[in-house]
Amino acid sequence: MTIKLSSAVVCFLLSMGLTLSCSKPKPQPITMRSVYYWSTTLNIDSTKSAFISSYDIGRMYIRYFDVVTDASGRAVPNATLKFATGVPQGMDVVPTVFVLPECLKQDRLQLAALIVRRIVQMNETNDVHNVSEIQIDCDWTRSTRLLYDEFMRAMMRECHSRHLKLSSTIRLHQLAQTPPPADRGVLMMYNTGDATDIGCHKPILDMHDAAPYLPRLKDYKLKLSTAYPIFAWRILFRGGRFVGFIHHEDEYPILPSDSIVLRQPSADDIIEAVNIIGARRPDANNEIILFDLNNNNINRFKRKDYEKILNM
Repeated sequence: MTIKLSSAVVCFLLSMGLTLSCSKPKPQPITMRSVYYWSTTLNIDSTKSAFISSYDIGRMYIRYFDVVTDASGRAVPNATLKFATGVPQGMDVVPTVFVLPECLKQDRLQLAALIVRRIVQMNETNDVHNVSEIQIDCDWTRSTRLLYDEFMRAMMRECHSRHLKLSSTIRLHQLAQTPPPADRGVLMMYNTGDATDIGCHKPILDMHDAAPYLPRLKDYKLKLSTAYPIFAWRILFRGGRFVGFIHHEDEYPILPSDSIVLRQPSADDIIEAVNIIGARRPDANNEIILFDLNNNNINRFKRKDYEKILNM
């Protein structure tokens, strides 16, 4: 038996089908929530553990050591990380090494081999697992870009031979340069102003200062994640002139006429940055990284602020 439908019913059913098909939510990219750990001792205490659990942190970029030059000009490791505790179970770990630009004048192939070998040894010694990537942090400039590129090509060979990926931090001023050889990059959305200028009240994050660099972001030819600041600076000025950053008490003799200023981004500053980066290059917020994980930093903001920053 054939059932005939009126044209009105057919139109109704078709419109319902179109409505239902159009109303299906578009799949959203999964946001990896990550942190940097930038200290000389790894100590995951109860405060850090609670933060990691509360905000579903799945990846840690852990500074393993710096590479500096010694008195003879050789590139050597410095401030190597000590493991007071282990890495949280199941955490993805990205060993990160800070390299001073002057070290790039050394034998870059040998330097890359030594860095990767040292990271692998530290992982084995300290039972660090879930490592599939190494990151290099270097404030290279136009004058050192070719040296950095050669070094990173050597790093790529060393990493890929061990089935590891390689990433590079990308500072805002580096967006104007050709991307370095790497599997991906991390855009560092902080240190936008001049901390040595007492008149600069938002040196860590000011989107007005960042704005001139952002037009290059959309077409930057490297896969990106983005790191946002949750840290603060205490800065000592004497007679209006920069003396230094105060990391702990009694670091500097303090005169009665000195000024100690606190510089820190507000939650609104960070949320604004997240929104602007998301509008200009949405994939750069597929992974949001907080810099950096220590108790003072993570207690600086309220839960509602972190939920907005982390797109929870």
